[in-house]
Amino acid sequence: MGNPKAFLTIPRQEAGYRPIHERINDYSEVEQTLNTGERKLQASRCMDCGVPFCHWACPLGNRPPEFQDAMYKGRWKEAYEILTRTNDFPEFTGRICPALCEKSCVLKLSFDAPVTIREDEAAIIEAAFREGYVVPKQYERNGRRVAVIGSGPAGLAAANQLNRRGYEVTVFERDEQAGGLLRYGIPNFKLGKNIIDRRLRIMEAEGITFQTGSEIDLAHLPEGFDAYAVCTGTPQARDLAIPGRDLAGIHFAMEMLAQQNRVLAGQTFDKKERITARGKHVLVIGGGDTGSDCIGTSHRQGALSVTQIEIMPQPPVGHNPATPWPQWPVVLKTSSSHEEGCTRRWCLNSNKFIGKNGHVTGVEVEEVEWLPAPEGGRPVMKPTGRKEVIQADLVLLAMGFLKPQLPVLPKNAVVAGDAATGPSLVVKCIAAGRRAAEEIDRSLTPPAPLSKGRGGEG
Repeated sequence: MGNPKAFLTIPRQEAGYRPIHERINDYSEVEQTLNTGERKLQASRCMDCGVPFCHWACPLGNRPPEFQDAMYKGRWKEAYEILTRTNDFPEFTGRICPALCEKSCVLKLSFDAPVTIREDEAAIIEAAFREGYVVPKQYERNGRRVAVIGSGPAGLAAANQLNRRGYEVTVFERDEQAGGLLRYGIPNFKLGKNIIDRRLRIMEAEGITFQTGSEIDLAHLPEGFDAYAVCTGTPQARDLAIPGRDLAGIHFAMEMLAQQNRVLAGQTFDKKERITARGKHVLVIGGGDTGSDCIGTSHRQGALSVTQIEIMPQPPVGHNPATPWPQWPVVLKTSSSHEEGCTRRWCLNSNKFIGKNGHVTGVEVEEVEWLPAPEGGRPVMKPTGRKEVIQADLVLLAMGFLKPQLPVLPKNAVVAGDAATGPSLVVKCIAAGRRAAEEIDRSLTPPAPLSKGRGGEG
């Protein structure tokens, strides 16, 4: 620990976002960066706690005290080596992780000013690429082959770890490019796709084969492999089966987000296929991160207005006694997209879509109350009868995803990530991919013979 009193004298400083008037006119990443000196000062705020709750909170088991100490002392390569022992892709988590570690930081509890762990993580990996620390490595092969189905964060992590263990890895991806959720679900203004491509080039140079445009029937896995990592994610979005659902102008959120990312990659769509918010009043149904991504995308497409509604009550602001430290706090979250302009409302249930000439024009909503369940458990929703119509030319359904129903898989197949758990976080998917690789490696590695002692005793 280089500066044990830094947390008392150096305030938390975030890099912040680019100005709103500038960023809504492009799809470049909204988050800025600090210079090297400022970033080292932020790293110095880590107190190297005797009980590092940040370790406990991170699904990957990252070690913030260790890599931030190295960073503060200017030992960037060491910081990179510490960070990548537990995290395959810090360039992803450093941009889009909600930073569970920061919410469990002791400085979050004592000063409400945790160490900027996520931003420090991003700074370390970017320095590593800039200085040439990230170079392809070659690994001795063990003669076994593994197929990874899906190239989202879980699939990429599984492939990366298996390749390092000497397996010949082939990644099958149904879409035209690898990356899964990272490429087609997360907007460019949060994660530039050049960041994904940079990592994929490293993985290919290390021997991993990617077969894109490959739709795999999980009931009939490709032959010739010793094991399979099934990392197909949660492709089925939760629908809203209410009257008027067949009207034009109602889309799943991922339809819009994936299409916009494809447009930015150079693909073209005809007028009938194109989903755009330009000149429209947009209604986003669902209050999570996907809904927030729809808001930011709608602004950049030129929406007239954006409204987001959520059926659940508004979370508390700042502190929630139901989720005390070091738990993840369920509190009101304001994203960069919300800052760009959005009407947010809670406790609204959608009753029916309203349309004219076959196109949606609005949604009838009704206020609801949430009452405690008589015997505990999930609260009970009570309609109030207070109804209104929200104008909307474009409705985006962002109500989450359904856990996939998988067929019976062979014993040498391991399911990981969202395909196993249902919708989760990118950081948890990376951790799940690493665990899947470990499980496959254990199953394919014969146990070492027991050594015998004197007289043949084991």
